[in-house]
Amino acid sequence: MPPSLRRGTVTAVVERLEGLARIEVDGEPCVAYPRVTGPVEPGDEVIVNVQARELGLGTGGFDVLYVNLTRGLELAADPGAHVMTLPYTPLQAAVRHVEEDGALAESLEGMPVVCCSLHSQLAPACAGIGNALRVAYIQLSGGALPVSLSDSLRALKKRGLVEVGIATGACIDGDLQAVGVASALAWARAEGFAVAVCSVGPGIVGTASALGHGGVSAAEAANAASALGGSPVLAVRVSEGDSRERHQGVSHHTRAVLDLAIGDVTVAWPAGLEAPEWLAVREEVDVAGWREACAGLPLEHMGRGPDEDPWFFASAFAAGRLAGRLAG
Repeated sequence: MPPSLRRGTVTAVVERLEGLARIEVDGEPCVAYPRVTGPVEPGDEVIVNVQARELGLGTGGFDVLYVNLTRGLELAADPGAHVMTLPYTPLQAAVRHVEEDGALAESLEGMPVVCCSLHSQLAPACAGIGNALRVAYIQLSGGALPVSLSDSLRALKKRGLVEVGIATGACIDGDLQAVGVASALAWARAEGFAVAVCSVGPGIVGTASALGHGGVSAAEAANAASALGGSPVLAVRVSEGDSRERHQGVSHHTRAVLDLAIGDVTVAWPAGLEAPEWLAVREEVDVAGWREACAGLPLEHMGRGPDEDPWFFASAFAAGRLAGRLAG
């Protein structure tokens, strides 16, 4: 599985954000992660991974900077770091992990954990929780690995709806790094967070099969939460606008998560929407005012917004509202 690499020159820096730079290399759109590959400036000689764009994949609208030959060589590891992320790959790097810097909670003591199978559920779920509670975002493998790619997370942090973003497992470039979802949850509880929201990063791995998709990471989060004495709340993936049969109504991704969950999981369901007969065990949640609560946040799923697919966003909001109620 070789990457498709090309040499090029940075012709423009379009936007600089926290942890992310949107640039152009020889006129083609590209993203760079300065905390991973170093700073980037116009005129830099770089090597970029072009494979996704050349294959025309859903995640292929831009290239990814692989190495900056001008100013990205001989970068130092994080101070005091010796545990590798992406170990034994060409991108392995030492990062300080939360497990090294303090005791973890032995129990979540009922802390609600919202489990999302898609990153586009993150913003409405956090809007449902509101900004009266401390919220930690935990990114799971199954979509984009860099936490810093998420525009939603930046918007939520700016609005005070999320305090910190934690990269777990193969995910990288968060505010903090944890070995896995279990230790990330235990750290969040030890640090006094009231709610954790778990999700894959932007985009999702998918093979159109029952279990071969990134959404199953939500089951991993739910199982870890249950085992640690937390209260997992599932954000149901539901759509009236998706043209694919497997995602119409309640997606098969949600069924897969429930099939894989080995502990009790509360399924949040938006009141006013008819539920399928097989989803008999659920808790209906009043989602009145969800549009107002989400106003100004990035709401988009597969090119559809709140007007095109309202129940998708309302169902994620329901999970957040229920979690906020449980934490309160």
